[in-house]
Amino acid sequence: MRNFIEHGTQVLVALLGTLVVAGGAQAGDPPAINPFGSAPTERSQRDDMVPGYIEMSDGTIHVGNIYLTRDARLKIYDGQLERQRLIPLRVLKEIECLVKKEWLEKEWKFKELALDEKMYTGKSYPSREYEHKLTLRDDRTITGPLSAVVYVEPNIYKPGTPNAYRPDIKPEKYLLNKRNKGQLGETLDSLVYVKRIKFGEEALEEGRKKAATQRRRPQTRSTSRR
Repeated sequence: MRNFIEHGTQVLVALLGTLVVAGGAQAGDPPAINPFGSAPTERSQRDDMVPGYIEMSDGTIHVGNIYLTRDARLKIYDGQLERQRLIPLRVLKEIECLVKKEWLEKEWKFKELALDEKMYTGKSYPSREYEHKLTLRDDRTITGPLSAVVYVEPNIYKPGTPNAYRPDIKPEKYLLNKRNKGQLGETLDSLVYVKRIKFGEEALEEGRKKAATQRRRPQTRSTSRR
């Protein structure tokens, strides 16, 4: 009985395979999908990338294709309309970060055996508050608080290739903050933030030129992303 079932299963699999091949041979039919094949990668499916560049507050430039988390939009409060607005990257020309306030926050601790008295430790850390100005492609602007995660699929220059700028490394992540702070002992200059993001093919070329100029400059100190 077991041999009979196994034989029947083999016959059924062979018959299905024949039908798939025969069906795929018809004009206009899509190719058969292998259920055991590798799935398309996330990067190959992205159709919401926008070319451009990110400029950090320390002057570093990051060129490439910019995008948000899948199906996400920038959420910003529009003071003129008095409501939240959802803005896709494709309608933007530029995002500019405006510093509202920055200061060195002192570290305080309670004195020993005193629950209501604090003492300054002599240490401080940088703090900063921001708002962002969004410029749309029709030059209208929206300014307000914004918090988001932005990704850049970098363009790496490779001379001699048909497409000289090719995204060959993993995407980089950058944060747009309403407020952030650094570590104890750091200065305000060390609290690096996204200063500007520009979108479009012209912005991409502009970013490439800035990045090339930057590469030719001697590096005097290291930078970081937050």
